[in-house]
Amino acid sequence: MSPKHEARLPLAFIAPGTIVFLAEFGDEIDPLQREQLTAYGLAESRPMKVLQQRPMTVILADEVELALEHEVARYIWVNKDKAGA
Repeated sequence: MSPKHEARLPLAFIAPGTIVFLAEFGDEIDPLQREQLTAYGLAESRPMKVLQQRPMTVILADEVELALEHEVARYIWVNKDKAGA
């Protein structure tokens, strides 16, 4: 038997209504912006709910709604289950 494997996906490609877990920030995201995102509740293995994808990616993380440009959301890598995060 092989272990269950969940692929990482860019946050920008997750359907609204889905709960995902942060895996990591891509190197394309500026270090200062990473700090800001972490301060707003985006931390490894923490759940976030995707609320919408258009016109911007909007997520709910730690009771905070964040609107992210797609240029940022596509470099935030997530998993659909906590074990893969």
